[in-house]
Amino acid sequence: MTKKYQVYGMGNALVDFEIEVSVEELRSLSIDKGVMTLIEESRQDELFGAFTNKSHTRACGGSAANTVIGAQTLGAQCFYSCKVADDETGHFYKDDLLDHGVHSNLSTEALSAGKTGRCLVLITDDADRTMNTFLGITGDINYQQIDQAALAESEYLYVEGYLAGSPIALEAASQAMDFAKQTAIKTAFSLSDPNMVKFCRDGLDKIIGNGVDLLFCNYDEATEYSGTENLTDAIAALSKIAKTLVITLGPKGAVIVDNGETIEVSGHQVEAIDTNGAGDLFAGSFLFGLTSGLTMAKAGELASFASAQLVTQFGPRLSDEKLAVVREFSQQLNSQQLNSQ
Repeated sequence: MTKKYQVYGMGNALVDFEIEVSVEELRSLSIDKGVMTLIEESRQDELFGAFTNKSHTRACGGSAANTVIGAQTLGAQCFYSCKVADDETGHFYKDDLLDHGVHSNLSTEALSAGKTGRCLVLITDDADRTMNTFLGITGDINYQQIDQAALAESEYLYVEGYLAGSPIALEAASQAMDFAKQTAIKTAFSLSDPNMVKFCRDGLDKIIGNGVDLLFCNYDEATEYSGTENLTDAIAALSKIAKTLVITLGPKGAVIVDNGETIEVSGHQVEAIDTNGAGDLFAGSFLFGLTSGLTMAKAGELASFASAQLVTQFGPRLSDEKLAVVREFSQQLNSQQLNSQ
């Protein structure tokens, strides 16, 4: 039976403010480069103040939101559970999410008093992204934000590891995972960031529970979580908690391990200027590929190609031109698969 939604996402609702900076500026402001750091609102205001002379762009974000929007724009039907406040930033987030066609609890739920979460995304010349996040009200996302009827009508539940940073969100994520496993909904999870693995390991373990159907991570997250120093050992360790393991390797592509079978996915040589959201779009494209009938290998090809297109531009969303290119590539993969059967 065909489900109403291909991907049901749950994660932080953060408005991303993206700014180009130098490595020297990061150092002068004592910002840890290349990772996500949770900070208080006062610290974030201080950082915004330091960049008042720089222009920025903003978009509704959060890792899982980027993944869900990516899958939606490629053709999947998606739902996203999150929490924003009844402020200007929250209404911007709600409108931006719904304008992408994603269904959400925000369309029917009254917004609460408080402050919507914000993420200051700092992009350096090497295309690296450094994130300083004030969670705001998204840290209070709880199981009331979960639409069980929509979740029950979904093929996959996708949860971001960043939720392990808040006790309330962690509990809600664990409950959602339990519900999915009890009702035969496939579970997908992302380790999200090396800092989450370092500082919130117990929370990640709680969300994963007795294992997931699909685990996404990059090389640094894989080795940090598994306590290993190479890809082979990391794969051996992580395969014990995931039926399918996807480890992204930046420009080198990715490796997929599906029930013991290893699939190597080629990378694409492009001129990267901004890697913000690349891993998120990889996951979204991969999930779209799987739920639209592509094989693991073809879904990996699509995900690698889509994320390579994204890093050639600024921002976590494919431009209309790039999106058209990725959609065409997806159709080519589908035709290749049909012709080979």
